[in-house]
Amino acid sequence: MSERVISKEDDGVQGRYLARLPGLAAQAELTYRHQGPGVISADHTGVPDEMAGRGVAKALLNALVDDARQSGFRIVPRCSFIRAQYAKHPEWSALFTVPPGVDP
Repeated sequence: MSERVISKEDDGVQGRYLARLPGLAAQAELTYRHQGPGVISADHTGVPDEMAGRGVAKALLNALVDDARQSGFRIVPRCSFIRAQYAKHPEWSALFTVPPGVDP
């Protein structure tokens, strides 16, 4: 399979991770917002149909998790996909925070 390219955009208030696949104009994204010092809210993961089934959403989440490890921030999993993956990966528990009213 062709190599996917993951990039990150962040304006200090909100940001997103973008995934592109060679030969496709479409791009997938994982959006987030800064919630305060050391905490971001992972809000949405979107993958266009032409990129479905290629592990793109998981690659976006892995980029977020890797950045959390390296930068020391914690993730609030508001996106249903991210909540589901968080539930499957107990080894990520130190990287996530779940405020009252948010089901993991």
